[in-house]
Amino acid sequence: MAPAVLTRLTLTDFRSYEGASLDLDGRPVFLFGDNGAGKTNLLEAVSFLAPGKGLRGAGAGEVGRRMPGEAKGRAWSVAALVAAEGGDLRLGTGVEPDAARRIVRLEGETVQAGRLSEMVRLIWLTPAQDRLFLEGGTERRRFLDRLAFAAEPPHAAAAAAYERAMRERMKLLTDGPDDPLWLAALESRAAAAGAAVASARIRAVRALQVEIDGRADRPFPLASVSLSGDWDDAPDTEARLASTLAAARGRDAAAGRALSGPHRTDLVVIHREKDRPAAECSTGEQKALVLNLVLAQAARLSRAESAPNPILLLDEVAAHLDPERRAALFDEIAALKLQAFLTGVEAALFDGLKGRGSGVRVDRGALRTVED
Repeated sequence: MAPAVLTRLTLTDFRSYEGASLDLDGRPVFLFGDNGAGKTNLLEAVSFLAPGKGLRGAGAGEVGRRMPGEAKGRAWSVAALVAAEGGDLRLGTGVEPDAARRIVRLEGETVQAGRLSEMVRLIWLTPAQDRLFLEGGTERRRFLDRLAFAAEPPHAAAAAAYERAMRERMKLLTDGPDDPLWLAALESRAAAAGAAVASARIRAVRALQVEIDGRADRPFPLASVSLSGDWDDAPDTEARLASTLAAARGRDAAAGRALSGPHRTDLVVIHREKDRPAAECSTGEQKALVLNLVLAQAARLSRAESAPNPILLLDEVAAHLDPERRAALFDEIAALKLQAFLTGVEAALFDGLKGRGSGVRVDRGALRTVED
């Protein structure tokens, strides 16, 4: 498949943007401006061109522009023109007046959100992920699931189905009624979805490790990645999970949460050269490790023949890299011919992209392209 890139982006009443548009040529875009100018808001808008809640995890009703005194956000939209193998496609998403759920349109027709992943695949890295190795396992699972979803879009549906079945099971265990048949049905659904989730995560980690092993020539720390927990891609995973959930009903009801299942899996990352867990490394090393995971996944997906090239959203990443790693980041983005959106306070951070990317000054919701 030929690379799919955004060639035009239009925001209406999204966060700080009353109305803004940006013409793009497929090259990397670096956004610069003061803190609070709206750089991350623009990245978040792009992230809504994927299924889900975007890079901030915000609901559709939370991102509409609000003026002082307004209780709720306005209806909003994010529209894009996508240049793909078969020609330009018009893609849009947003919330209409007095509606709570966002809609997705392709060529003017309303479609399921899952169709977005057929045209645009996004991978992002934000400052919130700087503490990825210091927080609990929830954030690491979300990070891993986002990488897995970029490679296998059906993973998102399996993860959502598993969470929904487990949530309904816990409600039944804690609030009743005590219905063994209903519980068994929910546990069967959870086991089927959970086995699919576990398998996709295993595939993602294995493929990621192969890619990382081939990156010894980059100035980023190499990682050994694996998963902790009892759930893998073995043929009996679904049956074992259903049996485990059935046996754990009393224990889970007493605890008020499910104590077994793929939701307890954790991503384990080891700094290979130092042979130390990522959590024990310096802040700079942790950031470089996470960035290398993201770049490895982007590099792998850029070679996929049956899917659009990934688009990178890198929020405030360049400022935290030393000059050598910053240059390596820019070189890799250019070499892979990836469309990327990067943010930073100063344009000087992106001197290494001059001639290879487009600069955009962001000033209180206004966008101005800066010539090289």
